[in-house]
Amino acid sequence: MTHPPIRTAVFPVAGLGTRFLPATKASPKEMLVVVDKPLIQYAVEEARDSGIENFIFVTSHGKECIEDHFDVNYSLEQMLEQRGKTAELEILRSSQLAPGQAAFIRQQVPLGLGHAVWCARHLVGNQPFALILADDLILAKQACLAQMMSAYEQLGGNVVAVMDVAPEHVNRYGILDVVNDDGVHVQAKGVIEKPAPEQAPSTTAIVGRYILQPEIFKILEQQQNGKDGEIQLTDSFPSLIKQMPFHGVRFKGQRFDCGLKEGWLEANLAFAYTRPDLKDHLLASIKKHCGLDYH
Repeated sequence: MTHPPIRTAVFPVAGLGTRFLPATKASPKEMLVVVDKPLIQYAVEEARDSGIENFIFVTSHGKECIEDHFDVNYSLEQMLEQRGKTAELEILRSSQLAPGQAAFIRQQVPLGLGHAVWCARHLVGNQPFALILADDLILAKQACLAQMMSAYEQLGGNVVAVMDVAPEHVNRYGILDVVNDDGVHVQAKGVIEKPAPEQAPSTTAIVGRYILQPEIFKILEQQQNGKDGEIQLTDSFPSLIKQMPFHGVRFKGQRFDCGLKEGWLEANLAFAYTRPDLKDHLLASIKKHCGLDYH
């Protein structure tokens, strides 16, 4: 069976990023840099590497620099050309999205992830789409979303990225109620948002990558506020599961929760370690500084 291709990705980037204050006072959390790229660029590159052609950003007040980041900067390009900095010019141009590829809409009130997704309904239309949370940075040989695309082509329906977490950490995630599990693909009969450990149906947790069918929009439109007074995306999944298949994919790669300082710091170390131009200096610096007492 042939399933409709995934050509559009939605990026919810309206959050306040209060955990990183004061760094996020005037700059969006999605623009936090890991090594030499902002988080949102990693997310866009993952989508592009997975075959995505249309990029929808759900923003809020004060997020204009995200739009600027993916636009053309003529004065900077001209300066780099004049100075013969061809490598830097290529890096700059590689971050740009082509005319017509990107759309930016506002989530005017912070009503949660489910509401942010619903805000994109008219731009997505009646087609399946990908949803990527830039906070969840994934280091992988094959892009996590590309791995999910392969599963979607086989299974259809809705597909989410999952990983196994410690029982004491299930209250941080949406947790699948599992029907079948072959070690890679997990079929779910339900999802519970941030359950207490004793109430969790499994330890299979959703991380910030989704392939969703357009039926999600009608469910979100009727949805009431859930935990924290927000419209939770996870709360819409039980209704979706009643209509069509819902699978998780245990992706190959390492996920970093860059919504937390610890995860962001770990991501910087891991991504720097993969860089031939930085690896040796990184290891030398760790060896030098770990033995010092700065107090």
